Amino acid sequence: MPFSHHSHSGQFCPGHARDSLEDVIQTAISKNMSVFALTEHMPRHDQDRYPEETSTLETHLANEEAYVAEALRLRQKYKDRIGLPLGFEGEWIRPESEDLIKQSLTKYPYDFFVGSVHHVHTIPIDYDHAMYRDARAKAGGTDERIFEDYFDAQFDMLTSLRPPVVGHFDLVRLKSDDPNQSFREMEGVWARILRNLDCITAYGGILEINSSAVRKGMDEPYPKGEICQAALERGILFCLSDDSHGVDQIAHSYPRVLAFLEKVGIGSVIFLSHREPTEAHGQIHDDRFQALRTERMGLKELREHRFWGK
Repeated sequence: MPFSHHSHSGQFCPGHARDSLEDVIQTAISKNMSVFALTEHMPRHDQDRYPEETSTLETHLANEEAYVAEALRLRQKYKDRIGLPLGFEGEWIRPESEDLIKQSLTKYPYDFFVGSVHHVHTIPIDYDHAMYRDARAKAGGTDERIFEDYFDAQFDMLTSLRPPVVGHFDLVRLKSDDPNQSFREMEGVWARILRNLDCITAYGGILEINSSAVRKGMDEPYPKGEICQAALERGILFCLSDDSHGVDQIAHSYPRVLAFLEKVGIGSVIFLSHREPTEAHGQIHDDRFQALRTERMGLKELREHRFWGK
């Protein structure tokens, strides 16, 4: 698809991604993408390091400052070739995470951010199977119990932050025993999913269709079709993301995602773009994001976009 609202580079996400931010942008341009949002991970507290990390909160903060400066430089350099909304991916790990996220929003001119949950009981649930099993044991020992705790953590994130874009809504299934299983069969889990969708509806958030689930071997992107259908019933809008971590993952699996949109019945997608203060507002009504414009594209126009010629 011609849009992605979730991406990472090796330059500012070392250990988890590859390639410079400029190489990533140039690759998106070469694929005839129209919008490629920049959303590096936000700073995390020292106790929330991943196993291979030696960085501290201080170095995370310095990395964020360098990221914003480079992103603004590149947005100006390539402004006539591609839209580059400036954002970050939030990290909701513990109550103190809220302070870090709000600090980032206050300090830098972000257009938006992606609200994500990667941890349950402060343990990463998408890093490897061993850590997922540790988090599952702490949650009660079953996939159903950790699913419930994950969606409870997500609800806390949604109500506290009201993220403009909600990232990989059902990420918790990645390392589960059956990543393709239905959530509807688990009454407590499904009730929490519907509650969270109601929350997104209430504040006007956008749900990303994230192709990385397909890239990682699952049958459907995040979120699953059953969740998308429940979101459609509530009038929730969708945007597209590749959650790329390097040039080789940009727009990965997008043909399958397009088929998924058609199958589920998603008739249009939203895309975001930076606007100057004098331009008209879009559909996100939040004083924190006055520089963000939203537009809608129907599936027919999406299929005909020049992106598919690459």
